[in-house]
Amino acid sequence: MSGPEKPPAAPGRFADLARLTPARIALGRSGASLPTSELLRFGLAHAQARDAVHAPFRPNEVAAALAGLGIETLAVESAARSREDYLRRPDWGRSLSPESLAALQARRGRFDLAIVVADGLSSTAVHQNAAPLVEALLPHLGRQTLTLAPVVIASQARVALGDAAGQALGAQMVLVLIGERPGLSSPDSLGAYLTFAPRTGMTDEARNCISNIRPGGLGFAEAAFRLAWLIDQGFRRSLTGVGLKDESDAALEAGAAAGLIPKG
Repeated sequence: MSGPEKPPAAPGRFADLARLTPARIALGRSGASLPTSELLRFGLAHAQARDAVHAPFRPNEVAAALAGLGIETLAVESAARSREDYLRRPDWGRSLSPESLAALQARRGRFDLAIVVADGLSSTAVHQNAAPLVEALLPHLGRQTLTLAPVVIASQARVALGDAAGQALGAQMVLVLIGERPGLSSPDSLGAYLTFAPRTGMTDEARNCISNIRPGGLGFAEAAFRLAWLIDQGFRRSLTGVGLKDESDAALEAGAAAGLIPKG
């Protein structure tokens, strides 16, 4: 014999918590199922996530936005020739096409940092958030007097493509800004991956990552500050990845208290 039936959750019982997060909590119920309104919200969120993955990447728009910041760009492609190839063959998305590799090698120089803007799994995130993040980051890089390579805009690209791009350009460090795998409440999250001494064949343990960069997540100003801190410490210690912990909290609080960090 089963025990007494558990009483239904009181409507609004977690309403205060639900107001603090876009996560799918305190959805309520209608009989044994979800309310129709929540089913519709779920369907919309799922559709937005699928759109973010399949929406065509517009590298020319990203290049125009960066040009407005006075930044030179180089457009490249991975070895994946279509979105279907990209989704089915992750290894192709990690490699530059032969033409793109040659183009970057032709621009090889003595650069401290190469920035790669890659569509990844959400071109929506790149279209909306890459240029604002770069704009927030530029003042920090200027204070660090780093020599920057032309910004690479990569289509059908995964994170590891940045290693090949940084190596081809002769950069000491590479920063990959890439659309993250969409969540049901966050189809527009941008990720930032930092790798010291990039070269083909590196693995994820050699990278530092800051994720969920977007207006509804980690703001541009704070993300840029934390990235600048990691870049500075990466050069000081000649490493990134598991050997470099993000300990920027104290510096971030001090900067905010002094009014040096604008609100994101």
